Amino acid sequence: MEFHHIGIPTQVQRDGEVYLDGAKLFVTPVEANPYQTEWLRFEADSPMPELLKTVPHIAYVVPNLDEALVGKEVLIPPFQPMDGLNVAFIVHDGAPVEFMQLD
Repeated sequence: MEFHHIGIPTQVQRDGEVYLDGAKLFVTPVEANPYQTEWLRFEADSPMPELLKTVPHIAYVVPNLDEALVGKEVLIPPFQPMDGLNVAFIVHDGAPVEFMQLD
């Protein structure tokens, strides 16, 4: 596992936000922030879990997403937000953790 970013929920609109239609969520590009921070701004009717909307998450790149999920409490099952990236979220010690597999 390799640290990738921290994701922080916010209500503040930020420059460079990208809209993810299915999640009803605005995110800032991690690479645009010198501290590897991803700001997440959810629409009121976003279908994403409340835990992700309210608690910061840490994201890690993993070599195999399926193996990383074995025995974990899955918050959001694997999905592909963009080509070449597969993502899933788990709950660890009450907080969301993101696993990312880059293809």
